[in-house]
This record gives sequence, C-alpha cells and structure tokens, in this order.
Amino acid sequence: MKKLNEFTEKKSIRDVIVGENVKICDFVNMYECKVGNNTKIGTFVEIQKGVEIGCNCKISSHSFICEGVHIEDGVCIGHGVNFINDKFPKAVTGNGELKTDADWTLTETYIRKGASIGTGATILGGITIGENALIGAGAVVTKDVPEKAIVMGNPATIRRIK
Repeated sequence: MKKLNEFTEKKSIRDVIVGENVKICDFVNMYECKVGNNTKIGTFVEIQKGVEIGCNCKISSHSFICEGVHIEDGVCIGHGVNFINDKFPKAVTGNGELKTDADWTLTETYIRKGASIGTGATILGGITIGENALIGAGAVVTKDVPEKAIVMGNPATIRRIK
C-alpha cells in the first residue's frame, strides 16, 4: 500500500506551468499546459496538454480547451465553450483497435489577443480567431474569423466588423 505523501506527489505532478496571480477554481483538470500571469480559470474547466493560455485571460466554467489550442493575452472564453482538435474523430482504427496518439492528426487553433468567445460556442480545429474578434453565444465557428469581426450563428457568419 502506498503512503499518502507518495500518492499526493504523483497526482500533483502534472507539468503545468502557471504564472503569477493566476486564480484556479475548484474541480479544474489541467495537465502539461501553460497559463500566463493574472489569468482566471473557472470551475469544471479542462485544459489539456500543449495548450498555451496568455496573460490576463478569463476562462469561464465548464469550458473544454483541448490539445492544440493557443490562446493569446486578454482573451475571454465564456461558459461552456468547446474546442475541437480532430477533423475526423473515430474511437477505433480500420482494424477495430482503439486509436492511439499516432492514429490521428492534431489540428491547431489560434485565438488572438483580445478576442472574446461567447457562452456555449463551439470552435472547430484548424482555425484562427483574429485579434479583438467577438464570437456570439452558441456560435459554431467553422472557419477563420478576421480581426475585430463579430460572428454569430451555425455556421458562424460575419455580422459586422467593429
């Protein structure tokens, strides 16, 4: 039987790099990622390996930030925002075996400085959301969003440029 301190030590080593004055609420799952200074992360958020979050960001509760997402400084992620990093998701290979990391292609996503993503939005992989863009609540973003654009709907379309 393991001693309590051995178990705690293994569970706490998650290779997470956190800047100064970062606030992380309860029930957050983060591993092998980076979070910049003064960023706030709400309850029930998952941040996977390779994710980079800049300084002065707000990540609201129940959001899922998967591997391959890069978030620059001053970005606001609303409640329940989901990112997708696999354009062709399947659980098994053609042979019926469970897929491994080697069996899929990661599609990276970039959220540029000052962008805001509304509650319940879904961001498909392989896109860039431009600086100071605004994504409306519930939008499904399927292609790049120019800087200062306001997009809404499913699929998200440009409504205007700020």
